Amino acid sequence: MSQEKTVSEAIHYRRSVRVFDTEKPIDKNIVKKCLEQAALAPNSSNMQLWEFYHITSKDIIDKIAPFCFNQNAAKTAQQLVVFVVRKDLWKKRAKSNLDYMDSVFGKNNPKSAQSSREKVARNYYGKIIPFAYSEFLGIFGFVKYLMVSTIGLFKPMYREVRKSDMRIVAHKTCGLAAQNFMISMAAEGLDTCPMEGSDTWRVKNLLGLPFGSEINMIVSCGIRTEKGVYGERFRIPFEEVYKEV
Repeated sequence: MSQEKTVSEAIHYRRSVRVFDTEKPIDKNIVKKCLEQAALAPNSSNMQLWEFYHITSKDIIDKIAPFCFNQNAAKTAQQLVVFVVRKDLWKKRAKSNLDYMDSVFGKNNPKSAQSSREKVARNYYGKIIPFAYSEFLGIFGFVKYLMVSTIGLFKPMYREVRKSDMRIVAHKTCGLAAQNFMISMAAEGLDTCPMEGSDTWRVKNLLGLPFGSEINMIVSCGIRTEKGVYGERFRIPFEEVYKEV
């Protein structure tokens, strides 16, 4: 395998590969390493509301392919990664952050002994995160929205507090991890294809995922063939999307 690429080289090398070489297996340990790097992606409030299901079983891949509408990228994949949003784990993740603070600052510090940084951090995960993520049939989210909208008349406020807003936040976070993964794979000379088109309910059922989970995307993995990249890369002229203010 060629020498690992720089970030810029990996970004330019990465393409959405639709056909993989079925005769060339890839090392699952390299894919796992790239997933470890995916977990280093920036994410909202360091809540890490994601899980990565690394599918190496050919039998499972064959079962998932029809749920991806038999896209070539799924049928020829050597491995798959299912990026899963776990917004339902927000309490557990908030506690993990608080536990980490115990290891950094010490456990059961009285407020009088806490630094300003510790007070802010503990308040954030102990009060603000529960306020943002708590929900009851959409009702509390609407109440929160009215509250922040009213306060927002007088000062800048974070306004994305409804259930649908927090769902978007969790999916954005998971998407950042998926991008980290694909760039990491490209740096290793391996190829990927993020697949939006899939029957996520059937995939969830096959993998035994809990009701509260949501599939962000399925990424197929392998080594490209000559037919795997459908033509030259096309992008809208940069001048149309770049706005300097």
